[in-house]
Amino acid sequence: MAVGDVPPGSGMHRLSVDESVGELVSQLTSDLGQLTRQELALAKAELQVEAKKAGKGAGMLGGAAFAGWMTALFVSLTAMWALDKAMDLIWAALIVAVVWAVVAVVLAAKGRKELQEVNPKPDQTVESLKEDAKWLKTRKS
Repeated sequence: MAVGDVPPGSGMHRLSVDESVGELVSQLTSDLGQLTRQELALAKAELQVEAKKAGKGAGMLGGAAFAGWMTALFVSLTAMWALDKAMDLIWAALIVAVVWAVVAVVLAAKGRKELQEVNPKPDQTVESLKEDAKWLKTRKS
């Protein structure tokens, strides 16, 4: 059997130059379509994860804003009642104000940390696209 001959009964036939180019173009088109769909799915998945992180951080900052508003409210009430004469009421209002201040600080710190961890760039997709470009270059040569 000569080099390049196809063994009988293998189900394969030797392609002409025109057939092989056509099949290569068809295969390449099919591969690129599939690759594009996979890259879009990967990008979508990565962006959904980052959007959830951003939402969580924004929610915590919203909670911190509310806690800060409550702090201002109770500090104001404490100052108002301090000018009055009810000693027990002053301590109660001050304790509540301090609790709200602690809540505000904790939520703000956690929310800020969450937002700092958000990465809007889909790193896996970018890396995969670089690999795809290398693959296409080797396929062309």
